[in-house]
Amino acid sequence: MDSNLKTSLKTLHANLANAGPVDEELLELLRQLDGDIKTLIERGAEPAPGESSTFGLAERTQELSAKFAVKHPQLEPALRELGTILSNMGI
Repeated sequence: MDSNLKTSLKTLHANLANAGPVDEELLELLRQLDGDIKTLIERGAEPAPGESSTFGLAERTQELSAKFAVKHPQLEPALRELGTILSNMGI
């Protein structure tokens, strides 16, 4: 899996730690996205039979980016970069 993806996730986690209070709903969406990305990394982007390999990750990341842009503008660039990386990888 692309090392840029792992680096982008680390940056996002660091920015999130410094962001102050974050809405619980957005935090849960981030946790789900993070878990799905980690699952994808662990299995090497090889889907199990009958499973999609993408989880719609690029699209979900872009949606989260838009939501965070309003309340937490410091997180938006990291989410946007993550979405771009996922999109470029075809995820």
